[in-house]
Amino acid sequence: MRVKSRMLFGLAVGFGLMTATSALAVEIEYWQYTFEGRVKAIDALIEQFQKANPDITVKHVDFPYADYPTKVAASITAGQGPDVVQLYYGWVDGWLAGNLIQPLPKDAFPHDQIEKNFFSIVKAMKRGDDYYGLPTAVRSLALFYNKKMFADAGLDPNKPPATLDELVDAALKTTKRDASGNLEQEGFGVDMTGQDHHWIREVLIRQFGGAPYSDDYKSVTYDSAAGDAAIQWYVDLQQKHKVGEAGFMDTAQAAFQAGRAAMEIDGTFRLSAFGKITDFEWGVTELPSKDGNQGNYASYWANAIASTTSGDELKAAEKFLAFVTTPDAMKLWLEYAGELPANPAIALTSENQADPKYGPFLKGLAYAHTTLFVEELAQRQTQIDMVNHVLLEGQSVADAVATAAKAEQEVLDKYYKK
Repeated sequence: MRVKSRMLFGLAVGFGLMTATSALAVEIEYWQYTFEGRVKAIDALIEQFQKANPDITVKHVDFPYADYPTKVAASITAGQGPDVVQLYYGWVDGWLAGNLIQPLPKDAFPHDQIEKNFFSIVKAMKRGDDYYGLPTAVRSLALFYNKKMFADAGLDPNKPPATLDELVDAALKTTKRDASGNLEQEGFGVDMTGQDHHWIREVLIRQFGGAPYSDDYKSVTYDSAAGDAAIQWYVDLQQKHKVGEAGFMDTAQAAFQAGRAAMEIDGTFRLSAFGKITDFEWGVTELPSKDGNQGNYASYWANAIASTTSGDELKAAEKFLAFVTTPDAMKLWLEYAGELPANPAIALTSENQADPKYGPFLKGLAYAHTTLFVEELAQRQTQIDMVNHVLLEGQSVADAVATAAKAEQEVLDKYYKK
């Protein structure tokens, strides 16, 4: 067991407001993955927290995204590492199976207060009668577009695509290739390892008249004519229309930020990075609709308490977790990281909804779906493999969709048969 306390301290616990009854020292660690806006946000929150709680020191540790889950699992299993830890909501079942996190104490985090003060998607962190984490912020998707490229192509820079047909038309007009046919500027940044797998799963399949899963998310249902049509539309962006290429400048967001992609779909978290762009003006709009059907995907990273945290560290961890999920912390997170407050009352202000950059994401939350993953990384890979089978191996769309559906159903069955 880790021993970080230097002296015992008393703590009166109450969700949203907890007051130390003595000022005796303890140290805890907070872990998250490396993303500049999020790192700055936590550093600012830690500074505020420690000023108000001089008896608690919070050590902030971050790791590259690719290494993060492995680092967390190895450290907690060894009885070291974080006390408060961030995890993607879709990882909760895997982290519970690995005994990495513990239930939030009901006295410190009453369920009626959680369900009153957070968007309903917070329930994705609930298993049985316990919550295992709370978000500071939530995410949705939107279409980013380069206004300069639109103007250069003869498009209205203040009228972004509102439909899938308009997206294809704008992408065709903004794509540039050299005399040899090599891509110089893509009209649309395709990126299955970015957010496109979510866009396909929870938006395109539904817009083409299907559903990705049964209502309880226990059965895969996209192996259908609608699923085939959605995937065909997506791969046509590269194979038929040739408006983008997977891997162009590595990622779609890198191409967009460099002024080499006219459009890309991404989450609210990209606002902080794109806010540094000075070479051109860009805009944000809701995801394009199809036949009047809108769609979106909402997600979040949650703050949880490590399974090995106990005693004085546990009380300090509870206090810090409560602090980083207060309304003031959510406002700061929006400023630094560009992610939407997880409390509807803080997110859905008239000012935020009228904001040209926050507004489209907030509108998308109203009709978004949140995938109930059981093994997010494995389920994500089935979508990536599905598209690669078509683009790289020449497999038919119908066969690729069927293969992906079978593979993902096996992941679901393995979990639900336990």
